[in-house]
Amino acid sequence: MTKDIRLKLKDVSSSNPGNLESVFSFGNGHFGVRATNPIKSNAIEGTLVNGFFEYSPITYGEAAAYYPKRNETIVSLPNLRKIRVFDDSHDEFTHSKLVDMQLDLSDGKLVEEYELSNDAHQTIKMMVTSAIDQKEVHFYGIEYSFEAGSYKGDIYVAKNFVLDEVKNVTQDDIDDPRKTRELKSIKREVVSRDDLSQTIAISTSESNQRIEITVYGFDNNSPLETKLSLIDEPKVSYGFVVGEKNESFEFGKEDFETIKQNSASFWHDTWENSEVTISGNEELNLALHYNIFQLNQATGRDGKTNIAAKGLTGPGYEGHTFWDTEMYMIPYFIYTNPEIAKKLLIYRYNTLDFARIRARELGVNQGALFAWRSINGEETSAYYPASTAAYHLDGDIAYAIGNYYQATHDTEFLKKYGFEMLLETARFFREFGTWAQRDGESVFEFHTVTGPDEYTAMVDNNYFTNRMAQNNFILAYKLGLILMEEDPDGFNSLGASVEELELFKDIAERIYFPYNFEYQINAQDETFFSKAIWPFDETPKDKYPLLLHYHPLNIYRYQVNKQADTVLADLLFPETIDDDQLKREFDYYEKITTHDSSLSRSIFSALAARMGNMEKAYSYFSDTVRMDLTDLQGNTEDGLHLANLGGSWLSVVQGFAGMQVTSAGELKLIPHLPAEWDGFEFRIVFNGRLLNINIVDGKSTIKLVDGQPMNIIVDNKLYKLEKETLEVLSKGEQPWD
Repeated sequence: MTKDIRLKLKDVSSSNPGNLESVFSFGNGHFGVRATNPIKSNAIEGTLVNGFFEYSPITYGEAAAYYPKRNETIVSLPNLRKIRVFDDSHDEFTHSKLVDMQLDLSDGKLVEEYELSNDAHQTIKMMVTSAIDQKEVHFYGIEYSFEAGSYKGDIYVAKNFVLDEVKNVTQDDIDDPRKTRELKSIKREVVSRDDLSQTIAISTSESNQRIEITVYGFDNNSPLETKLSLIDEPKVSYGFVVGEKNESFEFGKEDFETIKQNSASFWHDTWENSEVTISGNEELNLALHYNIFQLNQATGRDGKTNIAAKGLTGPGYEGHTFWDTEMYMIPYFIYTNPEIAKKLLIYRYNTLDFARIRARELGVNQGALFAWRSINGEETSAYYPASTAAYHLDGDIAYAIGNYYQATHDTEFLKKYGFEMLLETARFFREFGTWAQRDGESVFEFHTVTGPDEYTAMVDNNYFTNRMAQNNFILAYKLGLILMEEDPDGFNSLGASVEELELFKDIAERIYFPYNFEYQINAQDETFFSKAIWPFDETPKDKYPLLLHYHPLNIYRYQVNKQADTVLADLLFPETIDDDQLKREFDYYEKITTHDSSLSRSIFSALAARMGNMEKAYSYFSDTVRMDLTDLQGNTEDGLHLANLGGSWLSVVQGFAGMQVTSAGELKLIPHLPAEWDGFEFRIVFNGRLLNINIVDGKSTIKLVDGQPMNIIVDNKLYKLEKETLEVLSKGEQPWD
C-alpha cells in the first residue's frame, strides 16, 4: 500500500453494536471472529468456522417429492474475545463503554479502547490489540492492557471459555429469511485445562462434526486467571488455536509477534497484486480498501470451503454459499489471485456428486444441478421457486470457469476439474431445456425458470438464464475440443464425444431470446411485459424490501425487479448488444428495480459507467462501496454483504475502467473517470502478467510490472504493451503519436 489506511470508529455511520461487530470482524478463510465487546454479551456473538455446520429438519405444511429434507446452519462457536475483570473485592467490571476502534488495513491489526466500570461506578481503561494469522490459519491472538481510572487497586483477570453463555440467533420472533435459526443440538465440553491453557470441543449431533479450540497464554507468562497491579499498567495476551473439523491433533503454539507478522506479510502481498486506489475522495478510497480487505478475509482457500453470503462476519443466511461467489466475488480473485479463484472452483467440483443427485431428482438422466444454497453441496432451500428454479446457477459456475481459463490458460485445471463441470452443466441444460417451433424454425427454450430477479419467478425463457446456458454450451464445445487434443484419454473417460460437442454447439446457435419490439429491448422473460408495473407511488418506504411485506404471489404479478437481471447479462456479454439498445434496456429496467438485493447497485453502477452515464454510475457506486459502513440494507449486524464487497471492485475495474476480455481473449479497457475524482489506479493479474493501470483525466497509463509483452485494447484501439510504460490519451492516441 502507498500509505497506511485505517478504518476508524468515526468512519462507520451506525454505532449499533451488532454492526460494529460485523464491520470490524476478523477472518482468514478458515474461521472468523466478530469484534464483540470483550465484557458484554449479545445474541450473535462468537466465532464462525468455515464449513462447520449442523443439520436440522425442514418442516413443510405440505411436502412434495424431492423437497430438501434438512437444513444446514453454520454453528456459532464460543467467543474468543470474552474476558472477565474483577476488582480486589472480586466485584466484576460488568459495564463496558467503547471509546475507539481502529482497523489497520495494511497489516490486519485491530486496536480498541474501552472504559470499564463496576457497580460502584469505579472505572479503569482497557486497550485491546488483536490479529488473526493469515498464513497459519488456525491462530488468533489478542492482548489486553489496563490503566487505572478512578479505580487504582489490583485487578483479577479471567480468560476462560464460558460455554453456557454461547447463544445463537433465534428466528422464533423474526420473519426474515436473511436471518439464521436457533440450534439446539450442539454439545460443548472442556477437553483439558491447566493454569496456562484450556481446550474445549464443540460437536454436532446430526452432522457428526467436531472441532477443538484451545486458548493459551503467550510465552507461558499469561495464566488464564491472574492478579495484576494497575500501577504497572499491565498487559496480558492470549493465543487461540481453532482446529480442523473432525481432527484432533497438537498444533504448535505461535506467539503474538508471529501472528502479527504473518498477517502483515499476507496483506503486503495481497495489496501488491490487487490494490485499487481512488484519488480525490478519501472516504470512498478507504471504503474500497476496506471491502477488498474483508473479501479476502472471508474466502475459503482450501478447495473444501467457499464464501458464505455473509462470509465469516456473521451467521446471516445461515452460512450458506450462493451464486454470489461466481458472479460477484470470483472475478476479483481471477484477476488478482487466480490460485484462490481456482480453489473456489474446486470447491464446486467437490460438490459435483451432490449436484448429479439433484439433477436426477429433477428427472434429468445426465448432467448436474448445483445447489442454490448450501454449505457442503446439498440443496437446503425449502422454497424452490426462488432457488432450485434459478438453475442459471449452473451457467454462472460455467461462466466463472470460462473466465478463469481465459485469464490463466490453466490446462491442468481444465483436465482435472473444469471440463467435467462444464460437461455436466451443459448436459443438464440440454436435458432440462426443450425444442420448440417458432416461425417455422426449431429453437431451444427453457421453461419454468427463475432468473436473478427473485421478484419474478417460474417463467418461460428468462433472458439471463438463456444467455448463460448458451455460454455454457459454447464453453463446453470450445474447451472440450481443447481437452480432446490435450488429454484424449481424460476426455473419453467422461463419456464425451465429438458428436456431443457438436450438439452443444448446435443448441447454442438455436437458443431463443425473448425480445420486446415495442420498447426494442431484450425482454426479461416471455410474459414480463404483459404484467402491470408495480405501484411504486403507492408503496410506503417502510414496506421495502418488498419480500418482507408482501406475499410472493402478489409480487410475482407485477413488473418489479429486486435486482439486476437482464442488464446483468448485458454487463457479462457486452459483445451481444449495441450502445443504443443498451441505453434503452438500462433506462427501462432501472425504473422498475427496487435494489432490495445488495447485489443490485454494483451492476447498475458498472453498466452506467460503461455507457458513460457518470452521474448515475457514481451515485450507485457511492451506495455500493459504503453499503455496510452505512448499513444501507439495514442488516449489517447479521454480517457483511460479501457479494456487494466484490461488486464494488467490479464497479471500478469493470465499470469505470471498462475492463473486459474480448471473445478473442484480449484484454480491453474503455476508461471513464468520474468528475468527482482526480483519478484511480488498480492492479490486475492476467495470463501471468502483473499490470498497473492508472486513469486520470484524459489519459490512461498502463505499466507491465511483471511478465511478457502482450496486446491490450484501449478505447477500441490495439496497442503492444511491453516493459516501457504505455500512455494512451482518452481519444485513443499515444502522447507521442
